[in-house]
Amino acid sequence: MVRQNALSFLNKGQDHERGTPVITIFQAKKIITMNPARPEATHVAVRDGMIIGTGTLKELSLWGQHELNKDFADKILMPGLVEGHSHTMEGTLWRYTYCGYFDRVDPNGKTWTGLKDIDAVLDRLTDAEQALEDPNAPLPGWQIDPIYFDNRRVTRADLDQVSTTRPIGIMHASGHILNVNTKALELAGLLKPGVNHPGVPLGKDGLPTGELKGPEIMTPVGIHVGFDRDMLACDERGLRDFGKLCVRAGVTTVTDLAARMSDDVADMMLRVTSEPRYPARVMALRFFHGLPPKDLIDHAISLRARSTDRMRLGAIKVVADGSIQGFSARLRAPGYFNGAPNGLWYISPEQMREIYDLALENNLLVHTHTNGDQATQLAIETLEAALDQRPTHDHRFTLQHCQLADAAQFQQMAKLGMCVNLFANHHFFWGDEHYRLTVGPERAERMNACRTALANDIPMGIHSDAPITPLGPLFTAWCAVNRITASGRVQGDFECISVEDALYAITLGAAYTLKLDGEIGSIEAGKHADFAVLEDDPTEIDGADLKDVRVWGTVQAGRVFEAQGA
Repeated sequence: MVRQNALSFLNKGQDHERGTPVITIFQAKKIITMNPARPEATHVAVRDGMIIGTGTLKELSLWGQHELNKDFADKILMPGLVEGHSHTMEGTLWRYTYCGYFDRVDPNGKTWTGLKDIDAVLDRLTDAEQALEDPNAPLPGWQIDPIYFDNRRVTRADLDQVSTTRPIGIMHASGHILNVNTKALELAGLLKPGVNHPGVPLGKDGLPTGELKGPEIMTPVGIHVGFDRDMLACDERGLRDFGKLCVRAGVTTVTDLAARMSDDVADMMLRVTSEPRYPARVMALRFFHGLPPKDLIDHAISLRARSTDRMRLGAIKVVADGSIQGFSARLRAPGYFNGAPNGLWYISPEQMREIYDLALENNLLVHTHTNGDQATQLAIETLEAALDQRPTHDHRFTLQHCQLADAAQFQQMAKLGMCVNLFANHHFFWGDEHYRLTVGPERAERMNACRTALANDIPMGIHSDAPITPLGPLFTAWCAVNRITASGRVQGDFECISVEDALYAITLGAAYTLKLDGEIGSIEAGKHADFAVLEDDPTEIDGADLKDVRVWGTVQAGRVFEAQGA
C-alpha cells in the first residue's frame, strides 16, 4: 500500500513534468482570508479542490506550472459563507404557495410579493387552488405569520373560504405551527369534541380551530395537506433548487438542521450532492423526534460512517421548545408580555439527559434548539450534569437560536465549553413584534445577544434558519451589526457587533460550531477551495450597507458557480 501511494505521487509529478497544469491560481482585486497570519492577498493557488497557498503571483508561482485565472481580477474573494442553521426543505417549499409577509426571491430569481393581510393570503391561495387540475389534490402553502396581522389567528373557517372539499395546510413562518382547513381535520380524524392536546387550540364550539402547534400533532395532519413525507425533509428537485439559493447567497457550506434521514432520504442526498455540479457542502443533523435516545444515537453513528466531503452526517439536532413569535417557546418569569400561556416542551428532561450522555460517550456533536430562556436553562443544566459524569474536551455542544439568554446564562455556557448560533435575523423580521407583543421592551432589546456572547469568549455563529427567513449570511451579518427592525428602529444598540466580528461569525465562527473549522471558514493552505465571490468589499463599506453587498457567485472545492447561472 505504501508503494502504491508513492507511485501515485510520482505519477502526479510526471503529469506536471509533461506540461499539464495541475494548479490554478485565482487572481482577485482583494482576497479577505480570515487568516490572521496573512489577512489579505491578491492571489490564491488551488490544486485538486484544495488551497495550497495565498499571497502574490510571484510567491505562488514558486509552486511550479500553473494556470492563471483572471476571471475575478475585479472582484473580492472571501471564505465561502457558512450557514450554520438552515433547512434544505426550502428548495421543496418553493413549489408550494408562498404566503409570507415580506417580498422574497425564489431559487430562479423571481421575486414574490409579500402579503399584508389575511384576505391577500386567501386570494393567493384561491388562485393556486383554481390552478389545480386534480380535485382531490391538497393545497399546501408556507410562511404565513399571523403576528403581522395584529396576531389574529388563522382558523379553519378562514381556509374553508378557499375550499371545503380540498385539504389545505399552511406552514407557519416559524415552522412550529400548521394551519389547516376543516377538510384536513376531518381526514385526520380530529374534527371532534374532546380533543385534549396542548398543541390543539379549541374554539367556542369545542372543536379544533385548525391551528396545530408542535411536530407531534402537525405530523399526522400534515400527511393530508401536502407535507406527506417528513415535512422537514427535502426531495431531489428541492435539494437542487436549494443549491441554487446557496450560490445566490455566497454559501458553500450549509446545514440541514432537522432531518430524520431515513434510508431513502439519505441515499437521495448522498447521490445529489455527489453530482459533479452540485455547488455546496451539506451538513445534515439527525433530528431526535420519533426515536428513543439509544436508537437515535445508533442511527447517527451509522449515518456518520456514510459521510462524504459534500455530505456530512452523524451530528444530532435536539429541539427543546417552540418559537417565541408563535408563543410556543418556553419562557422564564415574567413570561409572555401579552399574557399568553407558556409554550411547549418538545422533549422531556430525561430524554435530553440520555441523548447528551450517549452523544458524549460516542463523540457525537449535538446542537440544541432553545428559543426561550427556560429551554436554554434546561440545556445548560443538562449538559453540566452530563459533563460531571463524563468530562469531555472540545465537545462543542451548540445552542441554536438561544434568543432570550441573559448574561448569567452566557457565563454558564462559557464555563461548560458550549457554543451558540444566534438568530440575528429576528431583529429585523420580528423585532417590533417582540417589543410590543411577545416579550416586551426590556427583553426584546437584549435578544440574540451577540456582543455578550463574544464578551464571554463563546464561539458564535449567526444564522437565517432558512426558510424561516431568507438564506443570506451577509444580510444576517447586517442584522447583527445594526439590529434594525422592520420599522427602522435600532433595538438594543449595546448588543451590536462590528463588521469584522459579523464576517467572522458567518465564516470561521459558524464553521467552528460544526467542527469544520479545520477544513473551511478561511482562505489558507490546507483548506478546501471554497470562496464567496463578491462585487463589493464588505470590509470597506459602512456597516449599514452590509446587506447590499452584491454576490457574483461561489467557488466550491475549486469549481466555479455564477449566481446568474444558478
